[in-house]
Amino acid sequence: MQRVVLFSALRHSALTARVHSVRLLPSAAMSTLLINQPKYAWLKELGLSEDNNGVYNGTWGGTGEVVTSYCPANNEPIARVRQVISLVFFWFLQIPAPKRGEIVRQIGDALRRKIKVLGSLVSLEMGKIYVEGVGEVQEYVDVCDYAVGLSRMIGGPVLPSERPGHALIEQWNPVGLVGIITAFNFPVAVYGWNNAIALICGNVCLWIVAEVLEQNNLPGAICSMTCGGADIGTAIAKDERVDLVSFTGSTHVGKQVALMVQERFGRQLLELGGNNAIIVFEDADLNLVVPSALFASVGTAGQRCTTTRRLMLHESVHDEVVERLAKAYKQVRFGDPWDPSTLYGPLHTKQAVQQYLAAIEQAKQQGGTLVCGGKVMDRPGNYVEPTIFTGLAHDAPIVHTETFVPILYVIKFKTEEEAFAWNNEVKQGLSSSIFTKDMGRVFRWLGPKGSDCGIVNVNIPTSGAEIGGAFGGEKHTGGGRESGSDSWKQYMRRSTCTINYSKDLPLAQGIKFE
Repeated sequence: MQRVVLFSALRHSALTARVHSVRLLPSAAMSTLLINQPKYAWLKELGLSEDNNGVYNGTWGGTGEVVTSYCPANNEPIARVRQVISLVFFWFLQIPAPKRGEIVRQIGDALRRKIKVLGSLVSLEMGKIYVEGVGEVQEYVDVCDYAVGLSRMIGGPVLPSERPGHALIEQWNPVGLVGIITAFNFPVAVYGWNNAIALICGNVCLWIVAEVLEQNNLPGAICSMTCGGADIGTAIAKDERVDLVSFTGSTHVGKQVALMVQERFGRQLLELGGNNAIIVFEDADLNLVVPSALFASVGTAGQRCTTTRRLMLHESVHDEVVERLAKAYKQVRFGDPWDPSTLYGPLHTKQAVQQYLAAIEQAKQQGGTLVCGGKVMDRPGNYVEPTIFTGLAHDAPIVHTETFVPILYVIKFKTEEEAFAWNNEVKQGLSSSIFTKDMGRVFRWLGPKGSDCGIVNVNIPTSGAEIGGAFGGEKHTGGGRESGSDSWKQYMRRSTCTINYSKDLPLAQGIKFE
């Protein structure tokens, strides 16, 4: 029997909590909450109110501190949520994997019915544009569809035994209790691909599907969610009952989580930072390069772990690409993230705006030339201009720093060897991409002397991964894998089983012990 607890270190999406817990604020009766304004009446379709409980264990509750969720597009309060002050685990019934797959199918259908309003809430609370908010919920739906089929395919091989009358098999069983610590930038998708895959392996942790569970005579208490601060995250990491901790967030915090989990010999699944690069060679199709670099560097206001932060351009195409990309930057439509015509929304918090300004100053001090952007927009909310720098050295400290803001560092290179080396010289190893028509170069890029990242693309940007492949990276990105391929193995434990169905007792390696 496998159990799951969900903890969102920074925020919870509409799928995992009543509202996101963002900032601790003293006043419970500040300016008018958005939830009470007619423009945001759709929030009540999700069962939200002015004050919401942040603990779910079959019913909603909460006895901890009250926090207020703010919209990053205007910094106005959305609603309030009460946190938990203790960690609670609940057990899921041990039912066959295909039956769990049927539950996941129904969860996907439930998400489909609410996809637009849920996407709107992601947009309102996180700040990403509406189409990305809906797309994030769609990613959860897609993972549910994937998991349904996977629920009938999980299994280990039957291996040939060297001993007569013996069978050698692999048996996969649930790993136990899984703690999911999610990040603010993809509150639905990260939780979703953990949950859907973990569920078919024997886990549940999703409150919005309470109706689905009840329709299938499953108690709501099999879903457990807690909402709190670093104390709850630390409790999850240190608790020996939590067999697997899945953490998505910064490398700095990930190191702390990893040390706490490893100290007790627990399992960890880490998806941490990324300092991702696109490399553009002299034979690249620039009509693909420019929109790819634009989306990968500006999309989600630079707040994706797969955001392109380094653009390496061959010296023969450097000036043309910079000119075309700067022109494209200036045409990006910014505004309210829930406006369908908006392509670029705000940063998540005021603190992120300060990080943006600090990075701008560091880039200038280290020799960078500002091509465009570099300022905070004069409007309500946490809006900053998407920014391009040229002229920085490939190993400049700021270039090697992952700043979670829309700043792109353009670097000029001469040879394939130096471009590949520069891609790999940063500490992170999440996503990477080259643009070229040279098939020999493509396979060198994919090979052992090419990219050292977990995601290695050709003629597409670094962001926008599909759910069918394993998602994750190497080095300081943490080494974990989520979503597709054989990522399900992270949520299970493997036993090698030898069965003797003969009347003899031969020993392996021909050993005689008589």
